[in-house]
Amino acid sequence: MVSRKRKTDKSEEGTKEMIVESIEGIEEQPDEPIVEVNEVAEEPQAETEGVTVNPLADVMGQAEKAYAAYREAEQQVSKIYKENEQQLTEAYRRAEQEASSISEESIRQALVVRDEAIAQANRVREEAEQRILEEYRETREQAEKSNEKAIAESLKARDEAVAKAWDLRDNTVAQAWGIYSRITK
Repeated sequence: MVSRKRKTDKSEEGTKEMIVESIEGIEEQPDEPIVEVNEVAEEPQAETEGVTVNPLADVMGQAEKAYAAYREAEQQVSKIYKENEQQLTEAYRRAEQEASSISEESIRQALVVRDEAIAQANRVREEAEQRILEEYRETREQAEKSNEKAIAESLKARDEAVAKAWDLRDNTVAQAWGIYSRITK
């Protein structure tokens, strides 16, 4: 592509130089205005209806028109490229803005999900703490009841053992006095 561009640039420069050289070689004719012709000119005729036509001036007029058309086409191409660049820039901006919006929405949703997960974890923790506290209370109450029962049973067993011991003592003392009283009699 680069070589084509260089060839095109060189050919354009050559064409421009030829036109400039051709224009410099001709004396200006102020009485003849340059008229744009959109049609391709036919072979020049030496005389048309009694007026002499200068073939070189005709060729120069055509060259000027061709160069003007070339410049206009070049400007149109430049304008189209600029418009295309603006459209691409606008499309890029829209795509960038859409990507940003999608990203922001994803972040917002992720934050909502995170907040919900944290709230759920807090609820589960609180419920677990409540269950643990309730189990602790129940276990403590059971331990206290078991302790009270064990103490009561221990006291009852002690009281029964003491009562039996006193009964045994009383019986032993009574037997000893009974034996002593038989011996002393």
